[in-house]
Amino acid sequence: MPSDRTRTAILAAAERLYADRGFGDVTLRDIVAAADVNLAAVNYHFGSKDELIAELFVTRSLALNRERLSELRAAEEVRGGRAPIEAVLRALVGPTLRGCLGPDNQRSTAARFMIRVSIESVPPIRRIRNREIDHLRKFVAAMARSLPGCSDVELYWGLHFALAMAQQTVRDSERLTKLSDGKCDVDDVDDIIERVVSVAVMALAGAWC
Repeated sequence: MPSDRTRTAILAAAERLYADRGFGDVTLRDIVAAADVNLAAVNYHFGSKDELIAELFVTRSLALNRERLSELRAAEEVRGGRAPIEAVLRALVGPTLRGCLGPDNQRSTAARFMIRVSIESVPPIRRIRNREIDHLRKFVAAMARSLPGCSDVELYWGLHFALAMAQQTVRDSERLTKLSDGKCDVDDVDDIIERVVSVAVMALAGAWC
């Protein structure tokens, strides 16, 4: 198998296995068998299981962050560089929720992988998350333009809580469905986005700023 096809096969097999079974239960030998390659190929292309996990996460995160920033730019261009806080927060949480929830996306390997990332904490992903924050700084700057009277500290907390609401919804959507006896429709992603944005805006504009 050519080198680039080998690498792609390893990544596809690893993502599928991690999505299905989690990070702790999947070994490199499992990935080798699923990709129909030898262990030397995994070591050659990635070096270790942690590096393989990191590459998968970076690939998905880059796509997510590009979508976030694209939506943010579009929202600000419409309003001459200063978007309403609702639009800024919608650009922040919308891509995550659309990518992981809904009857179609929830079944995709990429969506299930990112859901698994939100559930399990593994060192290579935790290190990347703690390091790659530049795109979030751009959102804080956009929030400051939307709410010029709000302090930096409150904006950081506001962003943090908005992300937390989105991630918690992704992690526990099944529990919410059971708890509400199906009254809360976790397949209505647009409604979920608006609910998260509404709560975040009330907290920022009402209680703190």
